[in-house]
Amino acid sequence: MSEMSTGFSVFIISWTFILVGLMSIGGYFMFRKFLKSMPKKDGKSDLDWQDLYIDKTRSLWTDEGLTLLNELVDPVPQLFRDVARRSIAAKIGQIALEEKATSITTDLIVKGYIVATPKRDHKWLIAHLKTKQIDYKPYEKYLNAEG
Repeated sequence: MSEMSTGFSVFIISWTFILVGLMSIGGYFMFRKFLKSMPKKDGKSDLDWQDLYIDKTRSLWTDEGLTLLNELVDPVPQLFRDVARRSIAAKIGQIALEEKATSITTDLIVKGYIVATPKRDHKWLIAHLKTKQIDYKPYEKYLNAEG
C-alpha cells in the first residue's frame, strides 16, 4: 500500500511541476503579446503600427515578393510562422513607405528581414540568398549593425 501511495505522490508532484512549467511558458508569451498591444505615447500600439504598415503597402507586394517572404519564414516553427510573417512584412512595409517605394522589391524584403529578425537568423538568410544567387554584399552594413 505504501509503494502505491509513494508512486502516486511522485506522479502528482511531477505533474504539478509540468503544469506550472507549461503555464509559465504560456504566460510569458501572453504577457509579450499584451505588452505589444499597449498604446505608446503616440496612442498606437506596436500591433496597430504593424497593421497600418501592412494595410498601406498591401498593393505594393508582387507574387515573387510574397514567395520570397514565405521562403524566408519557412524555418520558423508552424505555430509562430504567421506572427513572424506579419512582423517581418510590417517592417518591410515601414521601410517601403520611408523610401517611398512603388513596389516591394527583393532589396526591400532583404533589408526588412534583417531589421525585423534577431542576429542569429542572419546566417540562415545569407545561406538562402546564396542558394537563390542573390548578392548579399550590399546588405553587410545592415547585417553588421548593432541593435
